[in-house]
Amino acid sequence: MRHFEHLAPSVRNGLFHREPGAFDADSPARTLAVALGATLYSPATRPALAHDIRKQAERGVVSMVLCLEDSIGDEEVEGAEENLVRQFAELDRQAADGRSLPLLFVRVREPGQITDLVRRLGPAGRLLSGFVLPKFTEERGVPFLEALALAEGDCGRRLFAMPVLESPELLHLETRTEALAGIARTVDKYRDRVLALRLGVTDFCSAYGLRRAPDMTAYDVQLVASVIADVVNVLGRADGSGFTVTGPVWEYFRQHERMFKPQLRRTPFAGPAEELRTALIEHDMDGLLREIQLDRANGLQGKTCIHPSHVALVHALSVVSHEEFSDAEDILRPERDGGGVMRSAYTNKMNEVKPHRAWAERIMLRAEVFGVAREDVSFVELLAASVGATA
Repeated sequence: MRHFEHLAPSVRNGLFHREPGAFDADSPARTLAVALGATLYSPATRPALAHDIRKQAERGVVSMVLCLEDSIGDEEVEGAEENLVRQFAELDRQAADGRSLPLLFVRVREPGQITDLVRRLGPAGRLLSGFVLPKFTEERGVPFLEALALAEGDCGRRLFAMPVLESPELLHLETRTEALAGIARTVDKYRDRVLALRLGVTDFCSAYGLRRAPDMTAYDVQLVASVIADVVNVLGRADGSGFTVTGPVWEYFRQHERMFKPQLRRTPFAGPAEELRTALIEHDMDGLLREIQLDRANGLQGKTCIHPSHVALVHALSVVSHEEFSDAEDILRPERDGGGVMRSAYTNKMNEVKPHRAWAERIMLRAEVFGVAREDVSFVELLAASVGATA
């Protein structure tokens, strides 16, 4: 599969200086962790789940989570599991047509569901990339990861874990340091199986009876922002010990009454894209765009999504700009291994080789899977092309 593959080749050629690279479920974990992009969640109860998965793949979705946890009622779990097994069997039957499927993960409630579902899926389990582990702590996480190891042995293929960091112990100040240390010990022990760490910001807000409005980001809620900062501090380091940490879910996809002015300036959308700007504001997407930018600035990659309309925004803002690519390429030139400082090719900033090297390496990894935009192409053109292709 490949990001932006749903666009016509001629359209991609006009947008990209370097097109996104191909990847699949067997690609290196380091690549897949970044390639996840906008991970679309869907309740496992959906009766046409197999059809939905294929439809979203055609619209550019490359990773999905099929949820058996908070998105369904307690009384629905048994039926949801049965539906999941049926839908995977249907996907397996349809696989002969050669069309790519997203990376598929199942969000479970209990460790026993992992081994049980892998057994029940049978040959269709080859379509499964792993499991999402809820309310992850050291105490709760180890049984999940042990079950994953057993399931991996049973099915004979690699299965990844994506722990969700959302427990009260992580939120509460008096237990946060200990909780983070325990999580760090656990995921480091099972490093080969942990693809990415996901943030459960809705649960964080719930602990204090909070809910952010559509014109505010997670970073405007200081209780949440402090947890994100500490998670990245401990678990997202660029020294080789860290993991990919994904951005929190954006809950809104309909128009709400606004208290604050829109957050999108008119200038980038001047001309034909003005209608796109209006549509984004009407559907509260300007707040999402700002949160994606803040995610990136705070060390997060990708995002949890609960509506298909969010996917194009996350992916458009994941493409490496020509300026970023130019800076990263300069910093990583072999002749600069000794360090030093130079003016950027865009003549608007200082590139200092040693301090900026980790940033440049991350840029190049993102460029591999999301591509590099042409010099005159911004996220507006990328977004307009993606929205037009899925309309």
